Amino acid sequence: MAVKPVTVSQLNAYIKRVLISDPVLGVVSVIGEISNLKYHGSGHIYFSLKDDTGRINCFLPAGARGVSSASRTELDDGAEVVISGYISVYEKGGYYSLNVTEISPCGKGNLALAADRLKEKLLKEGLFDEKYKRTLPFFPRKLAVVTSETGAAVQDILKIIRTRNKCVDVLIYPVKVQGDGAASEIAAAVNALNSLFPDTDCMIVGRGGGAAEELGAFNEEVVARAVFASEIPVISAVGHETDFCIMDFVADRRAETPTAAAQMAVPDTAELLSLLNDFRAELSDRAHRRVEISALRVKSVGRAELLAAAERAATGAARRGAELKSELSRLAERGLSERAARVATRGASLASLDPSAVLARGYAVLTSEDGAIISSVTDARSGDAVKARLADGELALEVV
Repeated sequence: MAVKPVTVSQLNAYIKRVLISDPVLGVVSVIGEISNLKYHGSGHIYFSLKDDTGRINCFLPAGARGVSSASRTELDDGAEVVISGYISVYEKGGYYSLNVTEISPCGKGNLALAADRLKEKLLKEGLFDEKYKRTLPFFPRKLAVVTSETGAAVQDILKIIRTRNKCVDVLIYPVKVQGDGAASEIAAAVNALNSLFPDTDCMIVGRGGGAAEELGAFNEEVVARAVFASEIPVISAVGHETDFCIMDFVADRRAETPTAAAQMAVPDTAELLSLLNDFRAELSDRAHRRVEISALRVKSVGRAELLAAAERAATGAARRGAELKSELSRLAERGLSERAARVATRGASLASLDPSAVLARGYAVLTSEDGAIISSVTDARSGDAVKARLADGELALEVV
């Protein structure tokens, strides 16, 4: 017997009626960990409830009764809760979800607890201290991006950089950003960039948004320590504005999104050129105004005042010249007097050494007949003829 075909909408509507009328699925309570929490502008809240091996989509309508506003605000990724509600089908999309009627908190889930423990450990070790944060270069010449080569994040980053600055070289270092081995790949990439490309000026490490477990690699200790040890400044760019991870606290800067990271990493050359043009125009205006003011000042001074000022300047110069001339004459006279005194002193010293002056005091010089000076009694014998030279003449003498 042939079955009459039905439309997709009819099938989804039938499945929805079956699920709602089921005594178990119509009123059900489920315990699990919140993941991928999203607040819609309409007031609806969407999230997943998961355990170690399974996941179910949940929908909390904006006007759901029995769910207080306090319960809504306490929702957080990683929190463990008990959800009461019913299973329903979203007919347009053809997927089922747990429509929430009540929420009871149980505590934090395993992922959140593990992240909190690691955060506390690294905080005590000082890995979050501001004193270790490096300043990002104002105009990097080489930028590295550590992320998935197939994700939207890398495309967003490249688009922003190419729009803002065509002078920066970009190195893409592809890695896994979720799943087994992702944390090890990210840490290895950070280490490799430091050893192989030390001339890199800045590094962006991150991915787009996702559920808490999808961002788990960036909560791993191996990634945090690699980022902390990096000599290259690191910008953490994980998820959307509401997503935080351990790497955010270790990195030198945290960006809300990969797009914001690209804007943070490179300056906009168009804005810089505009700023330089503004500075140049301002300097030109200031110089022009100063010239105009100087010209007005010159015009405001009368001819008679200019002549008087020139005459005052000439009189002052003449007075200073006369003072200098007088000072030079005084210095010359003092120099001549000092030199004359030194000459007189030296003349007196020389005069005291003159032999004639000694003879004038009654002394005589004895010489032999051939003119040799006799300075000792042994130089003459009895009967020798000698001469005695006095101040006013000579005497002929004979030694007895």
